[in-house]
Amino acid sequence: MRVKLKEAFDVIERFGAPVALSNELCSRYNHYDNSGILVENEGEITGVLFSLDFTPAAAEEAVRRGYNLIVTHHPAIYHGQKRITPSDDLISKALVTCIKNGVGVISMHLNFDSAEEGIDYYLMKGLGGSEAKIMDELSAGGYGRVYEIPEIKFGDFVKKIGRTFSTKRIFSYGDLSRRIKKVASFCGAGADENAGGFAIYNCADVIVSSDFAHHMITGLYYNGVNVVQMTHYASEVYGFTRMAQKLIPELGVPAHVFIDEQLL
Repeated sequence: MRVKLKEAFDVIERFGAPVALSNELCSRYNHYDNSGILVENEGEITGVLFSLDFTPAAAEEAVRRGYNLIVTHHPAIYHGQKRITPSDDLISKALVTCIKNGVGVISMHLNFDSAEEGIDYYLMKGLGGSEAKIMDELSAGGYGRVYEIPEIKFGDFVKKIGRTFSTKRIFSYGDLSRRIKKVASFCGAGADENAGGFAIYNCADVIVSSDFAHHMITGLYYNGVNVVQMTHYASEVYGFTRMAQKLIPELGVPAHVFIDEQLL
C-alpha cells in the first residue's frame, strides 16, 4: 500500500480523532494546543513510529527502523520554537534528527485526549468504568469523567492500577480499607481546580490523575475524596497504545509503538 504524509494524516484523523476536536475543546473551554502535521516530509511513508512523547530516543528509533513518520501525542512543537540548539535542548535534538533523515512528525494532542474512544476514555476503561458523566463535553466525546465501578477496597484499587497500567510509580492518599465505587479520572495534567470541583460535586470517592498541585491533594483529601496520582506517562500511554493499535491496520505500512519504560 502506497501512502504519503497527507494520506496518513487523513487516516489518523478519520480512525483516531480529527484536529477539529482539539479546536473545539480550545474554543469552548479556553485551552491551548498545537496538533496536526508539524514536520513535513516527501515521498511514500516507509513506516510509522507511535510515541507518546517527541524525544531524541523516539526520533533515533524511527531512523533505526527505517521509518520516516513519527506520530506523537504530546506536540513536537508546542509553543513557538525560538531557536534550534541540539547541544542542550532535547526537542531541538529530536527535530534535527527528523529533518536530517526526512522523518515527518504528526502530533495529535487534545483531540486524542477527548475523542469518544480516546486517551481519557481508555483511562476510565482501565480503571473499571464504562458509562460516564463528562466534565468538558464536546460534539463528540469530551474530557474528564466520573463514573461507577464495582465496589472495591481503596488499597486493592491502587494495586489494580499498578497491574493494569504496568506502573509502580503511584502515590495514594486516603484510608486503604475504605470501600469505593465512584471514580473521577482525568488523563495527563488535567487535575486542576475545575477537575477537583467536578469530582467533589459529583460525590466521587476517589480521583485519579497525574501532576497534582499540593493544594489540590490537600483540598480533595479533606473534602473526603481519596487521591491516586499516577505518572503523566502511565495515565496516557495506556490509551495512546490502544488508539495506535486501531490505527496501524488502517495505515497499511510497517508500524511500531515505542514505550519509554523509565517514564511508566
